[in-house]
Amino acid sequence: MDSGVTIVTSPIVNVRLTSTISSFEVQRRFNKGISIGELKGKLEMVVGTPASFMDLEIFNVSNEFLQKMDDNEALLGSYPVDDDCRIHVVDRSGGRVDEFADVSKVEKFEISDESYSKRTDTARSFMKKHRIGHFNEEEMAKKKAENDAREEEQKAAADSISVGSRCKVQVPGQPTKLGTVMYVGTTDFKPGYWVGVKYDEPHGKHNGTVEGKQYFECENKYGAFVKPLTVTVGDFPEEDYGLDEM
Repeated sequence: MDSGVTIVTSPIVNVRLTSTISSFEVQRRFNKGISIGELKGKLEMVVGTPASFMDLEIFNVSNEFLQKMDDNEALLGSYPVDDDCRIHVVDRSGGRVDEFADVSKVEKFEISDESYSKRTDTARSFMKKHRIGHFNEEEMAKKKAENDAREEEQKAAADSISVGSRCKVQVPGQPTKLGTVMYVGTTDFKPGYWVGVKYDEPHGKHNGTVEGKQYFECENKYGAFVKPLTVTVGDFPEEDYGLDEM
């Protein structure tokens, strides 16, 4: 009997590609109606292996070997290709793994800084001519003055914060957090003044140790360093979440 059910398969298949000369896996879409010879031509631009030195193997989605794809006249769809199956390219040209990713053998063009400065067709020359970036002395001086003023403001804020104080931290773009001040001063990981805070909840990034140096102690993910101007010291009791209630 005619069940009236028609099974339609997509003419396009998504496959994973690997090769003997690359440690990377890429994904590509191919029409099942192309021949294996045409497929090799397309893969030549992807993996870097000449089509004439290319053998293809097909693996299922579980990476189990199925068969070789050795008939250049056969259509891709005549092989058991399903979405997420893997086509493995075997290079017979003598290529090595990651050969094309190794730039150590590429001849490099080098020029002295003095010679580069004398050229008029470079990005540096353009920036000098139009006084862009650090070539704009007036703008650079203005930015330095602004940074110095901001740093003085941060220092003044740090001087007003004492270790052991309860605090509220309001970092732009983040929710307000409550905690206890554990450290105030400069650090090795970044310049400027910083405040080390132990949050009431695990909203931090560490346990008071940054890049191997311990600045204070707390549970992991409860510690954080913030800029002094984001810290407000005051009577901020820990929130009661009703854990003692039934």
